[in-house]
Amino acid sequence: MNEHNHRVDTPAQNSPGPAVSPNPPGTRPGAPPPMQQPVNAPPRVQPQPPPVQHAAPPPQPQFVARQPVAPVTEERPAVIEQQKVFSHSSLVYWWPVWLMGYVMAALTYWQGSEYQIGADLELFHTSSNLGVFFFLTLFLVIIITNVSARGLVSGLVIMGVVLVSVILAYFALWDNILTWFGNLEIHLNFGAYFWFSTLMLTMWVVSTFIVDRMSYWHFTPGQVTHVVVLGAGSRSFDTNGMMLEKHREDLFRHWLLGVGSGDLKIRTSGATREEIDVPNVMFLGTKIEVMQRLIAQEPNADDI
Repeated sequence: MNEHNHRVDTPAQNSPGPAVSPNPPGTRPGAPPPMQQPVNAPPRVQPQPPPVQHAAPPPQPQFVARQPVAPVTEERPAVIEQQKVFSHSSLVYWWPVWLMGYVMAALTYWQGSEYQIGADLELFHTSSNLGVFFFLTLFLVIIITNVSARGLVSGLVIMGVVLVSVILAYFALWDNILTWFGNLEIHLNFGAYFWFSTLMLTMWVVSTFIVDRMSYWHFTPGQVTHVVVLGAGSRSFDTNGMMLEKHREDLFRHWLLGVGSGDLKIRTSGATREEIDVPNVMFLGTKIEVMQRLIAQEPNADDI
């Protein structure tokens, strides 16, 4: 058989294929290859920690609103209004004497001079104005507490005497006036002012706060009682038809020295009528209103 007729065409295994251009399509031959763009990698996912499991809060206690309960109050007995009235002696008006004495003692101590009296040195003030003022104060207190100065004329006379004394002392004329009477000047040493004032103050305190309080008038609703602390007993008066009178006619004793004091007069009614004087009651203006209200009330069952 012809060799050429029995040849089978098989693809050549080693035959070169078509030429492959080293440049990608669309580029000129000999041009440098394009730069490859970096490919961004996807972001790495960080692993999340597992959620923390918090313990459930404990259940809150349930409060049930309660109805307010009214507090139980004990019934207290009503306070009974009352008024005590003290009658003072005339010594209660003597406070200007010991007060002026201490003032003159202080002036003598700070401004005085020492003088030889016998074997000792005594402290005196060189001016006689101190002695004049002290004796004038003592004289006026004696007059006011023993002589009732009622009316405008008596008040003007006393005020005139005080004014003239102050003017003469201001112009230092008392020394010249006293020389007309043979140099009868008034000089007291420090000890005289101090000890006299101390004795007066002691007696004033004892009389005002101890002795005068041994006897007093007790006003309660519908009843007035005269109480004697160190005595035989007490007396009670019914207030039906009772009258109270307040007297403040003495200008200097009640207002100047007494600072609002007054004299109280009690008029009782019934078969044995009495007029009772209660002199020198301190702060009578504020007490008289309470007393009048008490005597107009009905007495308590416990007091009958």
